[in-house]
Amino acid sequence: MSAVSMKELLEAGVHFGHQSRRWNPKMETYIYHERNGIYIIDLHQTLRMMDEAYDFIRSAAANGGSLLFVGTKRQAQSAIEEAADSCGMPYVNKRWLGGMLTNFETMRSRIDHMERLERQKAEGEWERLTKKEALWLDRELEKLVLSLGGIRSMRQAPQAVFVVDVKREEIAVAEANKLHIPVVAIVDTNCDPDVVDYIVPGNDDAIRAIRLISSKLAEAVNEGRGEMEARRAEVEAGGEEIEEEAPTGPAAIPVEEREVLPYEPETLFVDEDDVAGQFVDLFEEEK
Repeated sequence: MSAVSMKELLEAGVHFGHQSRRWNPKMETYIYHERNGIYIIDLHQTLRMMDEAYDFIRSAAANGGSLLFVGTKRQAQSAIEEAADSCGMPYVNKRWLGGMLTNFETMRSRIDHMERLERQKAEGEWERLTKKEALWLDRELEKLVLSLGGIRSMRQAPQAVFVVDVKREEIAVAEANKLHIPVVAIVDTNCDPDVVDYIVPGNDDAIRAIRLISSKLAEAVNEGRGEMEARRAEVEAGGEEIEEEAPTGPAAIPVEEREVLPYEPETLFVDEDDVAGQFVDLFEEEK
């Protein structure tokens, strides 16, 4: 069973790319055609690649891995927080601070400082300070929570990163690439797919599209964690030690070696509910 349906993708507007004058030629493979100056994304490929991303994240989570959700653009902020919270994973939805991954030890010390300030405030220690000193600390704490609140649970670098808009989050992607952390991302027609390990071709500007894909990947985390807990319970019942397995499936396939399905224009918009047949109507409504 697919992680997402064609109907869901169409209704969320995942198929709408950017204007044809604002595109990255490397995304040509994932473009179905152009309509009224807008590129339309090939949703058959999105379906297949979404399944690959889902399986990878599920497998990683089943082996105890964590997924960092990243999306700081206005349209993505609430969806990223909701998806991360629903599966108990860390997230960054306000501002990516340089070194969050490549200089994680220093970043962890800032998180510890933030939590220390929170404890001091909760225990009333600030009441002994002057009004000016307390105000200064309050402002510092507010900034720290805004930037680091979503990753307070991270004790080490994540096993994978999910990104909304790789062009905007280029620093986060570069840091993940440097540390060889797999990147899963919604990649629009104006982005470079070469920096992403698990590409989900789609609209990275529409709130509904972002919420759909991020929520599905959160479900993958929950499914993987469920598998891990079930395996743990089974092993504990049998008195055996748990053996962690490496993620399976397409996880280790380099981007440049992945199979790209040939275009099938005549079958692209076939759906039993004829939802895909409403493609043009949806196009006019969304753009």
